[in-house]
Amino acid sequence: MGKRVLDPRACGAAEVASRSGVCALTVMAKAPRRGSVKTRLSPPLSADEAAGLGLCFLRDTLENLAAVVGRAAPGERAAAGLISYTPPGDEPLFEALLPQGFALVTQRGDGFGERLLSAAHDILACGYGSVCLIDADSPTVPREAYQQAVAELACPEDRIVIGLAADGGYYLIGMKQAHAALFERIAWSTASVYAETRGRALAAGIDVVELPLWYDVDDGATLAILKAELLAGIAPGFATLPGYAAPHTREFLLALDLELNAVLGPKVEDPQALDARQEDSGEDVL
Repeated sequence: MGKRVLDPRACGAAEVASRSGVCALTVMAKAPRRGSVKTRLSPPLSADEAAGLGLCFLRDTLENLAAVVGRAAPGERAAAGLISYTPPGDEPLFEALLPQGFALVTQRGDGFGERLLSAAHDILACGYGSVCLIDADSPTVPREAYQQAVAELACPEDRIVIGLAADGGYYLIGMKQAHAALFERIAWSTASVYAETRGRALAAGIDVVELPLWYDVDDGATLAILKAELLAGIAPGFATLPGYAAPHTREFLLALDLELNAVLGPKVEDPQALDARQEDSGEDVL
């Protein structure tokens, strides 16, 4: 499958049949343009920096997923990579980001819940046996979480898989059927999203499989967690698995820090130089 836009109304019978055993790992993405993405990160970032960081998040998420898509061994559930994108008309921008073999599907609907439900409907209508809807705000999600989601959805029973985010939302929801109850009348962008969604699934008799806890990066506090993870090697306190290295995001954050240090001076001195100066001066340095 090359770089192209999938249209559920135009999928042929043979094409649909060929995807029946495949899990579609789908990133929900908005075009990374100034003033339209990661706006809650501005401040502390400028609008241009926030958009640039959002682009890095998307690149890293796609590359992480590409490794999952390419690793299926005999007997394992196959996976495919998609971007569910908005707005229409920005296909060239997204095609430039797609790893080999990934495809696009247009988002439709007004509210967030409607967009998620429509994406699930459209992707399953293209013949995929299951779909995972993945946010573009969590560039360091452990690869094992995505692998676990694919494996769990290979089971014959109906179920959803869901990855709890530290803010009470989720970074991934996977399913084999487009259950409308999981997306309707949810208090989106609140700390109750995960709990409401899980409760709806259980009330409908659908099994729920929980993925490892992770975090979204959508404000200054979570940006600090990301910087600690990628620049200082300090894993989040809740982490049970090592996070993805997110090289594009790390390089971008490092460049931001270097730019800031050039103006304000370095925030952290070289430890050996600091020790040498302490010995020379006889002073205690905290």
